[in-house]
Amino acid sequence: MRERDVERYLVRQVKTAGGEVRKVKWLGRRGAPDRLAMLPGFSVWVEVKAPGVPLKKHQQREHERMRRMGQTVAVIDSVAGVDQLIHCKTS
Repeated sequence: MRERDVERYLVRQVKTAGGEVRKVKWLGRRGAPDRLAMLPGFSVWVEVKAPGVPLKKHQQREHERMRRMGQTVAVIDSVAGVDQLIHCKTS
């Protein structure tokens, strides 16, 4: 499975759950998450990876900066990870 397959599944599942997803383009910032998933009552920044592909150092640093500011950042590399995120936030 490729990263784009996981990302497409994320978009489809969030919309099915009544949410919205935005592709995020960061100007002047490296390592920021790919998507903002907005579910009823909850938003989460999502870094999508191909299965088994680890975060790069600059991604780890940026995600940690965002978490220190109170942001929720999830790293998802599988269909099961998407399902877990959707299930946890909608139940």
